[in-house]
Amino acid sequence: MTRKERIGVFGGTFNPIHTGHVRAAAEVRARFSLDRVLFVPSFIPPHKETAEIASPGDRMAMVKLALRRFRRLVPSPIEIEAGGTSYSIITLGKIRRLYPGARIFFILGADAFREIETWREWRRVLERCLFIVTTRPGSRLAVARAALPPEYRRGVFEVTPATRIREELLSSQRIFLTPISAVDVSSTEIRSRVRRGAPIRGLVPAPVARYIAERGLYRTRTS
Repeated sequence: MTRKERIGVFGGTFNPIHTGHVRAAAEVRARFSLDRVLFVPSFIPPHKETAEIASPGDRMAMVKLALRRFRRLVPSPIEIEAGGTSYSIITLGKIRRLYPGARIFFILGADAFREIETWREWRRVLERCLFIVTTRPGSRLAVARAALPPEYRRGVFEVTPATRIREELLSSQRIFLTPISAVDVSSTEIRSRVRRGAPIRGLVPAPVARYIAERGLYRTRTS
């Protein structure tokens, strides 16, 4: 079977992007032999309070700084340039037009996947791409499986270290539950440390830490 181009889509607020985001994407990219992973910062996230969210320009700049050493991890301004509230169904349509014929993989953590039925047109989202659902600290893959209606559970595949991600497997399955070496760090924790004046070294890439300091981001809840 001819190998199709493989494009990962890793969306989020990235407020700020941190080492956990970068390592998770790099591990998934290698595991699934993705040709690239698009990091897609949202303009206005539909499921989050906005008081502590840095501007779209600042968040995009931090993503670019974090990824500049990674050839296959690619910043994408597709949602920020569109403006307005970011919905996955709209973004996926745009990415499909950019990469016709490619396999599109939506990458997200098990905790976020549990809320999939709250997404706009979530059934269409499931049908328009493949899902890579990763573990994070405190999340279990079994919870992600249980979040799905019964008719979708048949398309769930649990990836093990021995699994070979062949085209035949990608043609028969749609949701891949994938353990990764998750880093126990969160954007919420980073913002809290910045407000307290605590160090964030090692929690975010060094260029991102410098950017946060130079721009005075997250020093108050209304930054």
